[in-house]
Amino acid sequence: MRKGFTRKPQADEPATRGKNYITPSGLQRLKDEHRFLLTRDRPAVTEVVAWAASNGDRSENADYQYGKRRLRQIDGRIRFLAKRIEAAEVVDPEAPRAGQPRAFFGATVRYANAAGAERVVSIVGTDEVDLNRNHISWVSPLGRALMKSAAGDSVVLEAPGGTEYLTVLEVRYERISVEPFREPPGSEASAKGLPRRRSPDEEETIRRRS
Repeated sequence: MRKGFTRKPQADEPATRGKNYITPSGLQRLKDEHRFLLTRDRPAVTEVVAWAASNGDRSENADYQYGKRRLRQIDGRIRFLAKRIEAAEVVDPEAPRAGQPRAFFGATVRYANAAGAERVVSIVGTDEVDLNRNHISWVSPLGRALMKSAAGDSVVLEAPGGTEYLTVLEVRYERISVEPFREPPGSEASAKGLPRRRSPDEEETIRRRS
C-alpha cells in the first residue's frame, strides 16, 4: 500500500451547483414519480375535486377544499421533479475507469475511523440519499471529505459533532441500487385501483427471480 496523504476539503468545494448529478437508477425513480403524479394521481384528485364541487357550497365543502389543497401540493411536486430531471447529469457508477480508482461521484468507499471501525458508503446525488442503504450525498460533509481520495489516503471529516480522521481502505465502482419509487398507499390513484407501472429496477428483479 502506498503512503497515504491527509486531505482536507476546501471551503469552496464543490464548485458546480447547477447540475444535478445522479445515478441512472436515481433518475429513473424521479421519472417514475413524475409520471405517476402527472398521469395518475393528479387526474384522480381532479376527479374528486370535480365531484366535490358538484355537491354545493364550496366554501364549506371539506372534500373540495382538501382536494384543491392536494392539487396545489401535487403541482408543486411536479414542477420540482421536472426541474430536477431537466438539470440531471447522469453518472453511471458501472462505467469503465482507468488507473487506480479514486472516489468521485458514484464511488463506493470502505473506510475506517480512528478507532478502527469500518463503514462502507456509496456517494450519490442529493435526490438519492438513503442512510438505510449507506447512500450519502456528494455534497455532504462525509462525501466532500472522501472526494478524490484513494485506498491508503487519510482524510479529515469536519462534521457538526467534531473533527474525525478517516483512513480510506478501498474505492470501487459498481451498480448502486436506489430504492425504486413506490406508489403511496393512500393516494387517490391507489384508491381507484388503477394499474401501476413497474420501474426498471423492479422489472430487473423479476427477471432475475424467474
